[in-house]
Amino acid sequence: QVQLVESGGGLVQAGGSLRLSCAASGSIFSINVMGWYRQAPGKQRELVAVITSGGSTNYVDSVKGRFTISRDNAKNTVFLQMNSLKPEDTAVYYCNAPMPWTVPWGQGTQVTVSS
Repeated sequence: QVQLVESGGGLVQAGGSLRLSCAASGSIFSINVMGWYRQAPGKQRELVAVITSGGSTNYVDSVKGRFTISRDNAKNTVFLQMNSLKPEDTAVYYCNAPMPWTVPWGQGTQVTVSS
């Protein structure tokens, strides 16, 4: 069974940095694209960054220039380096493959940015 385990979240001041990790079971890494999502209180989950198996990346405008997604295919792990964090980045962060390849969601990791 595919499992996703996110880690690395925490409480940070505005302007600070965090590095999130997502450990995935082997089968999901046969899927070309992986992404990081976030869900803020009262809002829908949004896709903020994606990466292909070849390393091509794309970002939502609100995080461009601040967040960097990367992956280690040998370790079945996806990372999200988050710099210059803002209070509006506060959310639970999840990794998963975009539709139609989405698998059961992990528990996510909470990121809280204080002003």
